[in-house]
Amino acid sequence: MSFVPHPTGSLAAFDTTPRTRLVFGNGVLGRLGALARETGAQRVLLVTDRGIVAAGHVARALDSLGAAGISVTVYDAVQENPTTLDVARCLAVAQGARPDLFIGLGGGSSMDTAKGTNFLLTNGGEMRDYWGVGKATRPMLPLIAVPTTAGTGSECQSAALIADEATHQKMACLDPKAAARVALLDPELTVSQPPRVTAVTGVDALAHAVETAVTTGRNAVSLMYSHEAFKRLVHALPRVLAAPDHLEARGQMLLGAALAGLAIEHSMLGAAHSAANPLTAHFNVVHGAAVGLMLPHVVRFNAAADDAIRLAYAELASAAELATVSGGLEPAVEAVVGRLVMILDAAGIPRTLGDAGVDPSVLPRLADEAARQWTATFNPRPCGAAEFAALYHAACHPRA
Repeated sequence: MSFVPHPTGSLAAFDTTPRTRLVFGNGVLGRLGALARETGAQRVLLVTDRGIVAAGHVARALDSLGAAGISVTVYDAVQENPTTLDVARCLAVAQGARPDLFIGLGGGSSMDTAKGTNFLLTNGGEMRDYWGVGKATRPMLPLIAVPTTAGTGSECQSAALIADEATHQKMACLDPKAAARVALLDPELTVSQPPRVTAVTGVDALAHAVETAVTTGRNAVSLMYSHEAFKRLVHALPRVLAAPDHLEARGQMLLGAALAGLAIEHSMLGAAHSAANPLTAHFNVVHGAAVGLMLPHVVRFNAAADDAIRLAYAELASAAELATVSGGLEPAVEAVVGRLVMILDAAGIPRTLGDAGVDPSVLPRLADEAARQWTATFNPRPCGAAEFAALYHAACHPRA
């Protein structure tokens, strides 16, 4: 992965190496044992949560792994937005199990916990030691990522997002060695999601497609993934919200989320994610809801800067046939915003920070924290504390 600033009016340089094999299709969870065996694994640590166990997905995974003759230890205590304490608990189990393969089965939290544990089991130290890019000095164990939500795209990223237990600061620990060897994408696993999980994870995936399409790190490869992801997600999410058993739409969502994850791997995210993280840390606003609430405001803020950014949004609109570049840049930007607002309302995302339970008196503090988020540095329009304060104030009022 290479995050190179995007030079206006020229093709951006990039350096990319495919790291993750994608296996997609209804029922492909049944191939888990064979895929694990291909890595040479004999002992697996399967990292998941109790909801996934209750849904029956872990039992199906164990059947496949058992048929391949692989010994499995299950860690099913994953928590949403994992912290350093959660990783420490999983590490204690891993040290006893001595796995030669990790399987992350569940949402982004399961995959992040598996990745974080992999860092510490193979390289030692603390999660803070790996905050940043490429800080693991020793090889890491292979990982098979099996998402049960269409959201984070973690199955296609080399990052573990782990919050500091004391400060709640989210640490992005990126290393090519942490990327999954295989991402197993089975749409059938996503049908069991509760409606609220479908909504907030789907909005998160959609935000990934939108933000990666305009960051300063965007390039020919990332745009291919961003546009393809947006094209699928923007049409499939309303269908899934209206008809949760629509397996074709579920498949489009799962594939779109993975493609958006690949886009992140090549171009990173922007101000909507930077603004969302403090909302989650201080007011427990679910990540997807926080990102969705801020996203239309960030799109309009960015688009007001210059034609190059407006063109990037217009090309995104064109990819999904929401508008055309030849029809004008500003109408295309508004087509993107309008479709986002429609989807956010259908998903039940709060319209204002007040609706999300955010105390406006702390906005200056939130703005300072948002400006220090790593993703803010990739936003196409410079965004410091003053700009984030303006974005938060805009989000205090209903979207037009």
